[in-house]
Amino acid sequence: MLGRTENLMDASLARHTELDTALVRIASSIKVLSEVAWPAGISEQFLVGWRAGNPVLPEIVTASLGLGHELSALTEIADACDASHPVGDYVRRTALSFATAVRMLRAAGTPDFTRYSEELYGRPNDPVLGSDKSLLDAAEGFIKGTIEFERSCLIPDDEICLLATTVAEELQREVSAFFDRHEVRVVLDPKLSAKAAAGASAIRLRSSTCFSPQDIPQLLVHEAFVHTLTKLNGRAQPNLPSLGLGAPRTTRTQEGLALFAELISVAIDLQRLRRIALRVKAIDLALSGADFIDVFRFFLEAGQSEAESFQSAARVFRGGDVRGRVAFTKDVVYVGGLVEVHTFMRKAIQHGRLELIPWLFTGRVALRDVIALSPWLSSGWVEAPVYLPRWAKELPSLTAFLLYSVFVNGVSLREVDLEDFEADGR
Repeated sequence: MLGRTENLMDASLARHTELDTALVRIASSIKVLSEVAWPAGISEQFLVGWRAGNPVLPEIVTASLGLGHELSALTEIADACDASHPVGDYVRRTALSFATAVRMLRAAGTPDFTRYSEELYGRPNDPVLGSDKSLLDAAEGFIKGTIEFERSCLIPDDEICLLATTVAEELQREVSAFFDRHEVRVVLDPKLSAKAAAGASAIRLRSSTCFSPQDIPQLLVHEAFVHTLTKLNGRAQPNLPSLGLGAPRTTRTQEGLALFAELISVAIDLQRLRRIALRVKAIDLALSGADFIDVFRFFLEAGQSEAESFQSAARVFRGGDVRGRVAFTKDVVYVGGLVEVHTFMRKAIQHGRLELIPWLFTGRVALRDVIALSPWLSSGWVEAPVYLPRWAKELPSLTAFLLYSVFVNGVSLREVDLEDFEADGR
């Protein structure tokens, strides 16, 4: 009987590997961010009108998107999976995630676009894990806190501007030294809306952007040592190649992991934290009816340059409607993802499951995947990561940090004031 059960399990795994391979063939051509990207030149047109005192909403033509065959194929793959088997459920959820992304792209410019976007990425009023606060509450707290801290500490503005070519050269040296089994290039891209985007073979930088010195360590640990790293590790998987895809449902964990990497590597700064928080607030404004000009002005008044304010506002409205209420909610994942990844690691330490932390880098995974696939990660059927960030290799140090986090989280700042330290006679 045992042998028969093992044979059935082997057959089930083989079947789901076939379905996963078919999923990769279909989903590899679905590029969400590329499909919603705005064409080059829109920024210059808008800013000319803005500077002349006559701003006009950008005219974005929503291209008619097909992908009907892909949608049908993804649905068929999901239906063929055994949802009661953890590996089958993983493949099913990944296929459904891409199917939702296709529906979102096909609905660009309409309210359904936002509905599917919220299904994939969430919305600003979603609760923070383990808290009675929302993502918007957290974002507003970060915005207020960074402003108050800068005012009280009189931190000077960083006026150093590094050219994209300089940043690319510095990143390339570090990237080439780290990824010793693969060639990863750092290239300039004038059409990129974000400052950077990471793939398996290339990390793209927006060529027209002015970078700060702090951007270099941030981009290195975030884009290279998380996003490119997990992509390469996932592509090396022989049995579940979809781990190298980056399904939309994994975005929250992946961005949270990358942001945690910035924190643990001391690569983040106040400006970076504020930018992330401002995006959440801007999405809430857009969903509430603010148009592109309103959101552009919001970023401008928050201290961003005209060029960066345009790019930040464009992130909110790509695929949406510049008149408001239809927005792309992807950027809410950073705050929620960071809290969830940090909490996941703390719970892993608390439960003596240290192995869960390096497993986060086996590919583009969501947190639930690491738990659901743990028997196959333990057996080696899902292979160990080829690359690990330096901080994730130092498990004793990371464990000490997380154990301290578990304890100090129970210390209430409301119960302590600065005068209490003055009154302490020791």
